[in-house]
Amino acid sequence: MSRAIPEEIDPLIKLLCEDQRYKFDAYTFIREGLDYAQQLLYPATGRSDSETKVSRHISGQDLCHALRHLAHDRYGYLALPVLQNWGLRSTSDFGEVVYNLIKIGVMSKSPGDSREHFDDVYDFEQALLHDFAICPTKEMAK
Repeated sequence: MSRAIPEEIDPLIKLLCEDQRYKFDAYTFIREGLDYAQQLLYPATGRSDSETKVSRHISGQDLCHALRHLAHDRYGYLALPVLQNWGLRSTSDFGEVVYNLIKIGVMSKSPGDSREHFDDVYDFEQALLHDFAICPTKEMAK
């Protein structure tokens, strides 16, 4: 039996009810990953966000790489199981989440963007588990 979801419910909550492949944390992580990617690719210039909005496009591949770095920064060796727990098992899942967020108006895309740009960007297990290394900071090395 399917229940109708009232229109006044937040679009993300509605999305979570309709598409249960990914947990709320996966959507939060992808949204935070976009900000992280923009900081990596477009360091602060002193201009306002509205002035730099046009130049701040992030490709699917760039977002996937930024999400890998963010996962390593936050979760270290646990990055792979954390993301898997949220339903994220490949870079294609990143694309599914992004395009779900586009569908509800939380994210936007450029005309040249495609859901397929997220497919097979890297092997999840290799990138999140095997390629992770703890690097001492300069302060720790002293």
